Amino acid sequence: MSATLKGRSLLTWLDYTAEEISFLLDFSKQVKAESSSGKVFQRFTGKTIALLFEKRSTRTRCAFETAFGEEGGHPVFLSTADIQLGAKESVEDTARVLGRMFSAIQFRGFKQETVEILAKYSGVPVYNGLTDHFHPTQALADIMTLEESFGPSKGKSLCFVGDGRNNVARSLMVICVKLGLRFTVVTPPELSPDTALCEQCGALAAASGAVITVTADTAALAGADAIYTDVWTSMGEEDRKEERRRLLSPYQVNRSLMDKTGRKDSIFLHCLPAVKGEEVSADVIDGPQSRAWDQAENRKHTIKAIMLATLL
Repeated sequence: MSATLKGRSLLTWLDYTAEEISFLLDFSKQVKAESSSGKVFQRFTGKTIALLFEKRSTRTRCAFETAFGEEGGHPVFLSTADIQLGAKESVEDTARVLGRMFSAIQFRGFKQETVEILAKYSGVPVYNGLTDHFHPTQALADIMTLEESFGPSKGKSLCFVGDGRNNVARSLMVICVKLGLRFTVVTPPELSPDTALCEQCGALAAASGAVITVTADTAALAGADAIYTDVWTSMGEEDRKEERRRLLSPYQVNRSLMDKTGRKDSIFLHCLPAVKGEEVSADVIDGPQSRAWDQAENRKHTIKAIMLATLL
């Protein structure tokens, strides 16, 4: 399987089969076990990666830099203050130049179109570290964390509560439909995921056995294996903070909402950073059901596995 992934970019999980995603999940667990055992590898010796950031980051930057560096590779961080990405130089030309100097490129920024152009013109694997549309590396870490608690993810119930239009909710919908999960978005109608993506995922559900539900009713949380939330105001939408608070305050993930699963073993997930007291109460994210910190660690292992599978 790894041979079939060599040279591939990761822009969205829509481009990957269920078998390929499952392979990457298993490989991520192997990479994590290697890390826990203290084994040291140098599989990226002689390789370099350009890390392009339009948006600030903690987990994505740290995961890419440490994963690549620990394997003997050389990561180079480049913000918009460092290069001419889309300013004096077109994205196409930046891609052509970086592709001749680096083994791979990571992009974290605003437009999905930018990461697609980088992949088209660079000639090297390009990884989507987050755009306004998708956050695929986060979604793989999320499913890995779910599987660490409950075993194989197929048929499991994952409920996202909050802004159903954001990149995390969209990426979860895609990976869940590929792997055959029951994925529910609990959100006010004004923040429902876009119709086009729902229709696209609906068409894929028949093949995987996935069930996709979008509702405003928190009763849909009954029986859920995991409840997931994200900040109410995404990067770039700060001017809508009060509107988001008005729409989403009834959907705060607190003890009462967690109890709606009817299960004591349900887990809580959050991609971080979290605004405690807003989208989630402190007693939930810091409590025994929270797996947010496992998710954060798993960002590194899944990103390392993705890079190993596509570069070697």
